Amino acid sequence: MKIALAGNPNSGKTTLFNAITGKIEYVGNWPGVTVEKKAGDVKPNLNPKKEDLVVVDLPGAYSMSPYTNEEAITKDFVQNENPDAIINIVDATNLSRSLFFTTQLLELGIPVVIALNKSDLTEKKGTIINVPELSDALKCPVIQTIATKSENNGLLELIDSVVTVVKAKKKQIAPNIGGTAKASTKEEFEKADKKRFAFVNDIVSEVERKKVSPEKQTIQDKVDRIIAHKWLGIPIFAVIVWLVFSISQSWLGPMLADYFVGWIDSLYEVVASLLGEDVNPVVASLLLDGIIGGVGAVVGFLPLIMVLFFCLALLEDSGYMARVAVVLDRFFKRVGLSGRSIIPMIVGTGCGIPGVMATRTIKNERQRRTTAMLATFMPCGAKLPIIALFAGVFFGDNSWVGTSMYFLGIFVIIIGALIVRQITGDFSTSYFIMELPEYRFPSIKRAAISMMMRAKAFIIKAGTIILVCNAAVQILQTFDWQFQVVAETAPETSILASIASPLAILFVPLGFGLWQFAAAAVTGFIAKENVVGTLAVCFGITNFIDVEELALVGSGAEVSSIFGITAVAGLSYLVFNLFTPPCFAAIGAMNSELESRKWLAGAVSFQLSMGYTLSFLVYQIGTLVTTGTIGEGFVPGLIAVALIVGYIVYLMRKGSKKSISTSAGMQGVNI
Repeated sequence: MKIALAGNPNSGKTTLFNAITGKIEYVGNWPGVTVEKKAGDVKPNLNPKKEDLVVVDLPGAYSMSPYTNEEAITKDFVQNENPDAIINIVDATNLSRSLFFTTQLLELGIPVVIALNKSDLTEKKGTIINVPELSDALKCPVIQTIATKSENNGLLELIDSVVTVVKAKKKQIAPNIGGTAKASTKEEFEKADKKRFAFVNDIVSEVERKKVSPEKQTIQDKVDRIIAHKWLGIPIFAVIVWLVFSISQSWLGPMLADYFVGWIDSLYEVVASLLGEDVNPVVASLLLDGIIGGVGAVVGFLPLIMVLFFCLALLEDSGYMARVAVVLDRFFKRVGLSGRSIIPMIVGTGCGIPGVMATRTIKNERQRRTTAMLATFMPCGAKLPIIALFAGVFFGDNSWVGTSMYFLGIFVIIIGALIVRQITGDFSTSYFIMELPEYRFPSIKRAAISMMMRAKAFIIKAGTIILVCNAAVQILQTFDWQFQVVAETAPETSILASIASPLAILFVPLGFGLWQFAAAAVTGFIAKENVVGTLAVCFGITNFIDVEELALVGSGAEVSSIFGITAVAGLSYLVFNLFTPPCFAAIGAMNSELESRKWLAGAVSFQLSMGYTLSFLVYQIGTLVTTGTIGEGFVPGLIAVALIVGYIVYLMRKGSKKSISTSAGMQGVNI
């Protein structure tokens, strides 16, 4: 049996899917998390009769009229894929909104079972829903569910009810709303929608009894007046981000990393003892320095990243991140985006790929493409080891570094959106409407699951892509072009150094014109974590979290002296790696979502230009402020940045002229 899960965004649909199938799909307490359909088998404990049950989680939809890509996916599946039954997830805390979609599903003739989800929240509010009366009015089974509970959650009864209606082999009978199913023209659809709303409101007034009057201001309303305030919202967000980075990068994270790195050191010693002294030194160096040292340098940051992901998951689950979208909406609206663009950026803090894919929820094509090309400016999980490394090595209080990088990312996105709007000549605006989810006490279990999912992805990447890259870097650094082992006193004669040295010249105006940094930046395009691993291999550092050596939990003087660059140059290098193009996999996702080679080329070029320009400004201005003189390579760097800015200004003026001519043409038509 093929069972479709359909419901409004943020109705608990994916949480219910995970509870029914045992899968661990990403869950967020805001609309638009699911952008693709996902399938899974019903868990054995919910399927005692061992029926062949496959559940398909569909993207959230408010209507069968496809206004967005995800609604189109949902409509196509329920109409063309012939599911045997539909589980319609209805948010018990908002019947009026949810039942509009329900009435459309009931008219398809496919058996429908309603999962009245979040029933526990209605009880806490003192709201009473007459379930039998609701079932009679809709002419289908209604089962109360609590998807977040492991017991007494109504799921067994839900699946049993689905099996029963499917085996009955009866066509779903729709309630008589008055000709809504036969609508074909725009006017008929509008009349049908009015009838649906009237029908839904009549049902809700009969079956629902609320303890609190809708006109009375709730505690959530009072909290939102502060949290989502147009002026207070930004500083509150800044403080929260600073606290998250302080906990993960300065307090709890380094404490856990200390123990974790001990295991890596032990592994290094065990492998070294097993190899013995008779093993070829090249092989020993490859295994110890290239693989264990390089991969270990990256994995050593895993505890810090896990703590950060855990904190972010708590914020997401509480409902706060949806308020961030509202707070930033007025800034984004002025540059041609909307608060809906925030969702992909929040998702992208875990990984840029799903962040780019989440842009599918944006209807306006220019806004969708702009968001897809800018979303990766938000630091993702792969960039966190770079932030932690350079913040720890060069700056004592490293929490402000991570916080400033996030807000710099938002600033760059705003500037980028403004530039793209000017270049395209599209000055259209859209309005952002978002139903804010209920505040709730975040689930430690859900946060832990989210953290482990992201940690698993990080470890898999470390054991595959990063391992291969670090092994390749070690080999290229070990041999010269005659395949002779490079002397320890002449690493600049290696294959890696000869390839990276010409590129390093381009980075002199940015403060890090050493071949080691150039090589690390290049491998970062394969996977951003490679930056840390490559630096470890190139500079011969076993790990970056040794208490007695490094700044993450101790003093960073030793590593900063090994790197041979100033703190300002270190900050410049950090900015360069954060704001240049993401990894190749994320670029592939951008290619899929942009649906245009021209847009993709423009996006990658813009990201390279933005990263180079920001890095140049950070190094040159920072050097001037700290030393009183300009940095090395100022003149050629200034020429390069001037050319970049000049070309962007040219494209912006060209786009403005295009917009003016288009407006004039439209006025002529109107005349």
